[in-house]
Amino acid sequence: MSQSHRDSGSISGGRLTEFAELFHAHFERIYRYLDRLTGDRELAADIAQEAFIRLHRRGSLPDAPAAWLITVALNLVRNTRSTERRRRELLTPARGEQVQADAPPGPDETVSRAEVRGHVRATLDRMPERERHMLLLRAEGYSYRDIAQTLGLNEASVGVLLGRAKRAFRETYGEIHDAH
Repeated sequence: MSQSHRDSGSISGGRLTEFAELFHAHFERIYRYLDRLTGDRELAADIAQEAFIRLHRRGSLPDAPAAWLITVALNLVRNTRSTERRRRELLTPARGEQVQADAPPGPDETVSRAEVRGHVRATLDRMPERERHMLLLRAEGYSYRDIAQTLGLNEASVGVLLGRAKRAFRETYGEIHDAH
């Protein structure tokens, strides 16, 4: 197959089968990573699907498809967050306007899985972006090589950086947990 035919804007023939296998092998893991990153299941599903749509439109498979997909997904998350931030800034009430506060949780609320998830989410939100991505990618089983390619790191340094990120997570989680 000629290069120009492969890059014509869609994957065809045997490549379509390869694309389908890639989708089945990686969609769930990318979705779970995005769900943990964003805390929004619908957004995670939309972005994971969009990453695969972009791969299909690309016309050929990259050398490292898993790393390519997660890189595209991360860029889509950044774009979405940037758009949301601009929208919030436009909708933020002017000074002096009343803002209704959320009701405090009821006294009967106990420690639950939702509360632990909240602590984890708060911890991740306080971490530097690179460390947050490293932890979430590794939690989804991505290799050091995939993490390095996705985040633009030297593969040999991923282990050390990941160790530091884990230590920072534990410390920050402890601070948040102790504060509650």
